[in-house]
Amino acid sequence: MAASPAPPTAPPKPTWAPKSAEPPFPWLRPTIRIRLTLLYGGMFMIAGILLLSIIYLLAAQALHAGSTPFKIVGAQNLTLSSSNCQLPRSGTVAEFNDAISTCMAQQRQQALDNLLSRSLLALVGLSVIAFAFGYAMAGRVLSPLGRITRTARRVAGTDLSRRIELDGPDDELKELSDTFDEMLDRLERAFTAQQRFVANASHELRTPLAINRTLLEVHLSDPGAPVELQQLGKTLLATNERSEQLVEGLLLLARSDNEIIDRKPVDLAEVASRAIDQARSEAEAKSVEIKGERAVAVVQGNGVLLERIALNLVQNAVRYNIPEGGWVEVVTELKDGHATLLVSNTGPVVPAYEIDNIFEPFRRLRTERTGSDKGVGLGLSIARSVARAHGGRIIAEPRDGGGLVMRVTLPV
Repeated sequence: MAASPAPPTAPPKPTWAPKSAEPPFPWLRPTIRIRLTLLYGGMFMIAGILLLSIIYLLAAQALHAGSTPFKIVGAQNLTLSSSNCQLPRSGTVAEFNDAISTCMAQQRQQALDNLLSRSLLALVGLSVIAFAFGYAMAGRVLSPLGRITRTARRVAGTDLSRRIELDGPDDELKELSDTFDEMLDRLERAFTAQQRFVANASHELRTPLAINRTLLEVHLSDPGAPVELQQLGKTLLATNERSEQLVEGLLLLARSDNEIIDRKPVDLAEVASRAIDQARSEAEAKSVEIKGERAVAVVQGNGVLLERIALNLVQNAVRYNIPEGGWVEVVTELKDGHATLLVSNTGPVVPAYEIDNIFEPFRRLRTERTGSDKGVGLGLSIARSVARAHGGRIIAEPRDGGGLVMRVTLPV
């Protein structure tokens, strides 16, 4: 029986789902800072437009408050000239007054147009300054929130010992930071207690089972033992072996729920080949052919746990197969920045609505846990936990004609 991997030295970390692909333009993401900037700038623009409209209306009203402030009553040999308006060289008094009124109306309209255009230019310039100032102020106000986010990312990427310890006024962000620190304290204590429990359970559960196995093997080695006693000993030995497998599976499941801290380059092709070598004798006994091309696919992770994924999938594919002419295909490939382990097999038809059940502990398809000799019901649960701990995922799909297609995807 392969030895279980040692628990990590640092406190375990929670399991996170694989990160989604980043958008092509991350700066277009509607962050709170961008939204606050748009809010501040939009409010300034609305206020500026309202103020400009009021000033324009007041100026127009003032300029149109009265008609022409003067008019010609009477004169002899009157001559008028203007550099801005075209005035008649000669004419009657009424013609001169009309020309002056028209000229002053044009000047008023030109003054209003100049006021409007220059005010709009000033508003655009001030809006740019307002948006820049709003962006800077939003960044300053949200800087504690960014510190909380960075700390949360470091916690997810390393351990639970980091804290925010935010300084500053006792406001809502300070309260959020303190609450987050208290939550991290509780999580660290919980995961440390879980790690301690797993270590203690590993010793307390393995020791009596190992003693029972030794005693049974000693009694079975006695050639003078009655046949009934030998048969009972073999039955008890098989039951004890099954209990040992169950304990090992539970301990591995508890450890594999934590994200891997110590990562090393591991080739999935080599891992799959080793798993096939271990399951080959069982496959030959069941007349199951193992095939498939395995390309180099190197990932960062724990080789022992990744080998357990491959072994569990290959063993399940061999055991849950058709009686004659069955096959198992194991393929590894590297594509789009992800390494993939694909295990497909022939077998009974699996309804799509029962796929999710096979990943639950002690759950099988139409098979009771206590009435099967094909395992302890933890293989796929362990595989899913190990995949998540490596930042990947495992997907099961029904295969046309019967059997399953198990796809493990891991980041490179």
